[in-house]
Amino acid sequence: MNRLPAISSDDWLVKVPQITLAFWIVKILCTTVGETGADYLAVDAGLGQGFTGALMGALLLLALVVQLRSSRYTPWKYWLTVVLVSVVGTQITDLMTDGLGISLYASTPAFAVLLALIFAVWWRVERTLSIHDIKTRRRELFYWAAILCTFAMGTAAGDLATEALHLGFTRGAIAFGGLIALTWLAFRLGGHAVLTFWIAYILTRPFGAALGDLLTQAKTYGGLGMGVMWTSALFLTVIVLLVGMEQYTLSNERRLAAGTH
Repeated sequence: MNRLPAISSDDWLVKVPQITLAFWIVKILCTTVGETGADYLAVDAGLGQGFTGALMGALLLLALVVQLRSSRYTPWKYWLTVVLVSVVGTQITDLMTDGLGISLYASTPAFAVLLALIFAVWWRVERTLSIHDIKTRRRELFYWAAILCTFAMGTAAGDLATEALHLGFTRGAIAFGGLIALTWLAFRLGGHAVLTFWIAYILTRPFGAALGDLLTQAKTYGGLGMGVMWTSALFLTVIVLLVGMEQYTLSNERRLAAGTH
């Protein structure tokens, strides 16, 4: 029987998943859950934005500690952190828009400038922005800072396009989905791998926000009327199933690889 190729210790140091189709599917599901989950907890569950923000912020800090303390990539730890970052990123934008009255025309470019600064400092310090090089604590901190900013900026950009610019949920989802497809095509035609990855990663957030609104909003507002509770529950179930399969597969691969030494 052929053995699986051994997994090197250097591969184990990478704290993020491989970039596969499953990665993008779970990422988009997480972005949509961030949109619908935040709305459900704050509005439908009656917790309010203040309490929901404090609760989700505390859970995110706990998840980040667990993720940072891990010595290698563990699917459930990583994706739990992404889901919580998605919720918190959404709440940051909602707080700025609804609580502080900051215009989406101001918050969207502000988040874009902040993200550019994070990338600039990250590059200046580490000389790489590749997701495949997340092998040190400092790089991982840069990575999660960038991820949080992409979720906040993506929420603002999605709301700006679908609501302030009156693009609508359906056309917004189609527009951002089309931009993601164009980014993938650019990559396939030889575009810079790191640049196209981050462009696609940023675009999945407004796409997820538009998709979440399309599914949850009432039909009178241009949505499909599924509601935030059922949409969040459905997407979370799919995330748990996909991440569970990845966790099981990866654990078996590592166990078999360890047996070859």
